[in-house]
Amino acid sequence: VRLVESGGGAVQTGGSLRLSCAASEGTFKLDPMGWFRQLPGNERAFVAAIHESGTNWYYAGSVKGRFTISRDNEKNMVWLDMHNLAPDDTGVYYCQVLDYFGDAEPLHYDHWGQGTHVTVSS
Repeated sequence: VRLVESGGGAVQTGGSLRLSCAASEGTFKLDPMGWFRQLPGNERAFVAAIHESGTNWYYAGSVKGRFTISRDNEKNMVWLDMHNLAPDDTGVYYCQVLDYFGDAEPLHYDHWGQGTHVTVSS
């Protein structure tokens, strides 16, 4: 499956961004999806995930209450709405097809898209 992330950019502290992920897979509606991010000097880490039905989701503690993951199975799209951004959110954001809903381990996955860059200035 090919995943293409977009929507990153530069915002000030407190700003918002909407990240998009377009998936090429025809069975997209059967796959749980996740967002991960790699902050400068850090390993890639889990951000958010959504069940294939779109009716259940979970978040990393650092983004809970500020980020919202959603999907449209007809459009093969996943989004990450990010609000109240802080400089600590600066990094490269990736979407991923999860092996199962509940997985939050980026090391389980070998193939990643190009990601989209988010820069939050103070």
